[in-house]
Amino acid sequence: MATVFGLATWLGVATAARGQPDAPPVQPAPEPPAPTAEPSAPATDPDVASLRDRVDTLERELAEIKAARTPPSEPPAAKPDAASPVITPPATTRTAANGGDSADNRSPDYADGFHFGTYGRVVAGGDHRGRAARNADITAFGSRLDESTYAELELRREDYWEATGSYTRVVATVAFEAPVFHYNADFAARIAIRNLYIEESGLGLRNLKVWLGSRMYRGDDIYLLNFWPLDNLNTMGGGLSYEFIPNLVLKLHSGINQPRNPFFTQTAQRPAPLGQVGDATVRILDRQKSISSIKLSHIFGIGKSGGFKPVLYGEFHYVPKGQRELETQRYQNLPDDKGFVVGAQLGLFTGKRSTHLNLVARYARGVAAYGELNAPARLAVDRTSQRAREILLALGGNYEVGPFGVLVGAYWRSFRNASPGLDLDDLGEGAAVLRPTLWLGKIAGLAVEGTYEGQRRGLLLGQTAAAKPLFAQVGRIGVIPFLTPAGRGNYARPHFQFIYLLTLRDANARKLYAQDDVFRLRPVDHFVGVAAEWWLGSTSYFRD
Repeated sequence: MATVFGLATWLGVATAARGQPDAPPVQPAPEPPAPTAEPSAPATDPDVASLRDRVDTLERELAEIKAARTPPSEPPAAKPDAASPVITPPATTRTAANGGDSADNRSPDYADGFHFGTYGRVVAGGDHRGRAARNADITAFGSRLDESTYAELELRREDYWEATGSYTRVVATVAFEAPVFHYNADFAARIAIRNLYIEESGLGLRNLKVWLGSRMYRGDDIYLLNFWPLDNLNTMGGGLSYEFIPNLVLKLHSGINQPRNPFFTQTAQRPAPLGQVGDATVRILDRQKSISSIKLSHIFGIGKSGGFKPVLYGEFHYVPKGQRELETQRYQNLPDDKGFVVGAQLGLFTGKRSTHLNLVARYARGVAAYGELNAPARLAVDRTSQRAREILLALGGNYEVGPFGVLVGAYWRSFRNASPGLDLDDLGEGAAVLRPTLWLGKIAGLAVEGTYEGQRRGLLLGQTAAAKPLFAQVGRIGVIPFLTPAGRGNYARPHFQFIYLLTLRDANARKLYAQDDVFRLRPVDHFVGVAAEWWLGSTSYFRD
């Protein structure tokens, strides 16, 4: 009984310390007197009866305290029918709370307190002649084996609010990019804020989530290419998601950004006000891009754990009109600019060991064809990007059985800028990557990766119309023995890797580099290095 009294006392003190007025602290009853040699009192003795009543009262109060401190459970949901089961997709990506399509609207996986998450890769190596490591891809997205060091450190605070029965999550993610101090002896770092937002769930509507702040906002990726083909936004703004029925989720978002580019800003020097000495810097051109997005996804169950996931997606981009100074007191009016994205994704998964296949198609027009963090270049004669367009097709998948697994990723992209005719920025490109893996027990494995990259560039400036576009090709073969404490799985991390990567360039691929660049001089390159990669408890790289 002393244990009950002690637990009640601890809970009462903790409740008072946290400022919870709903459950006042319970005062423990004094310990019963030590037994003596005298015979015990009968059960009807008033002192004993009073003591038992006191114990019963304390036990009831203890139960009430526990109930008050425990968030209420969700009411039992109606049993879903076979066409709409409650299914969470496999680990096709590492994004859930940060834009991924998880089913956590029904029961947010929030827990009181502070939490730490991290994604990172650390790479040390070089080529066969001792030169520094360098990414040798010629396409926008290619093999990630020779990517540089990069890490994200995430701190988040999660709370349950008894007054409203809702949850909040505050996320702050700081990213660090190579080089680091131990490599170049420069006591400085390249740092960026990748996430700084607050999200609430269940405030007013149980299946509603709302967020505000600065956020990486994206869905499924192709791991081998380090590529989010359908949706990958970086904006300051807000959004919401609502789950109408199990696994049918609508997401809306709107935000702004202003890349550091003359398309958006221009400054000039003007005399200081009120007759002061010197000049002042003023902004002549100062316009932001606004981006809004909509995403609708649903999961149709197949069997006990598999599913089919279609996704519809769209974006709208807008840049307001502005004015640019050509020379002192002479100005040029800039029209407003706009663009849009439409896309779709079809996904299949078995629910077993992250086996899945995703197909993506996406079309972008106008200013949206350049991406959310880029500025248009080579505009049309009306000084807009309305003629620009991008077409993208992509696939990513994973299959695992026994000690064997294989990852696949591929994409094809065609881009045309807003200026008439072909030029250097107009291109078609694509890459295909295949990585079979054999696990040796649960702690080691061997992966082999093959990559093909091709790029077709438009006419170079100054060439005649009869000249042919440049078509460049690269082939890459990698061997990756690794150790992991996480066991089998293509998405199991952390990994401790040894990497050998062979790169083969054709003559046109070497022309993409400047004179005397070693990549222009060499048809063959060898990269040898060690690497570590992890993603642990991060909302940016969380596996569903």
